[in-house]
Amino acid sequence: MGNFLSVPAEGTGLSRYLDEIRRFPMLEAEEEFMLAKKWQEQEHIESAHKLVTSHLRLVAKIAMGYRGYGLPINEIISEGNVGLMQAVKRFDPDRGFRLATYAMWWIRAAIQEYILHSWSLVKMGTTAAQKKLFFNLRKLKGQMQAIDDGDLPPETVKAIADRLDVTEEDVISMNRRLSGGDHSLNVPLRADGDSDWQDWLVDDSQSQETTIADADEHDHRMSLLHRAMDVLNERERHILTERRLKEEPSTLEELSHVYDISRERVRQIEVRAFEKLQKQMKALEAEQAIAMAQALPSPEQQAAQ
Repeated sequence: MGNFLSVPAEGTGLSRYLDEIRRFPMLEAEEEFMLAKKWQEQEHIESAHKLVTSHLRLVAKIAMGYRGYGLPINEIISEGNVGLMQAVKRFDPDRGFRLATYAMWWIRAAIQEYILHSWSLVKMGTTAAQKKLFFNLRKLKGQMQAIDDGDLPPETVKAIADRLDVTEEDVISMNRRLSGGDHSLNVPLRADGDSDWQDWLVDDSQSQETTIADADEHDHRMSLLHRAMDVLNERERHILTERRLKEEPSTLEELSHVYDISRERVRQIEVRAFEKLQKQMKALEAEQAIAMAQALPSPEQQAAQ
């Protein structure tokens, strides 16, 4: 897809980069669909470019959540952009979902892999559970108000271990790895450089238009999802919610006991329900696009105005 992205180089202002990417317009659903189809069918580079640049703010927003691992934010953003390009390359607009919903998983995966590669304290052979611990320990400590430095109380260790399905020894070890003393904001990033840590401390709050656009897009997707769920029966809705819409999905085994059916039957119901949901969301998107088109003034009406 080519190297048409630029990220803030080390030693330059991140604020300027954030201002630059805000200039790229966000896409309406219909325009996004047409661009994605043009890229998918014709490999039209300009269409891919518009899809990528319109989502650079999403990458920056996600990247800011990974600033606590001691790595330059420009490199984290760069890796997130790579994930975004991979998402655009593989995005199928006919599946009925917006690119942002699909791309966010690719962006996070790219950033997390970069962090795991870069951290000398984390081995490449870590299990999925240990990776989950690595990226969730800070959040859980905050939820449990265990924000003091040093070892965690035994009850907190046990609670986190149970929550993330890891051993208590893993929790203690990872907490010690991630805990560190305070550093001066004037500590240079490189021994031979003139860039300090404080150069990377920027106001990462979203602009008002981005906040409103994000909220509108989220509300739009949730509204479509809730409306589309009406095509499912109660069992399909419950299984799909438990398997695909929860932060910690239920297992096939657990649901098989709930409904007294086999795990394979649960899986079949899940797949069928997901296909029905996709089809309905696509139909609802099409209905909205037609309604918007009908609401626009005709050329004769525009000329009269």
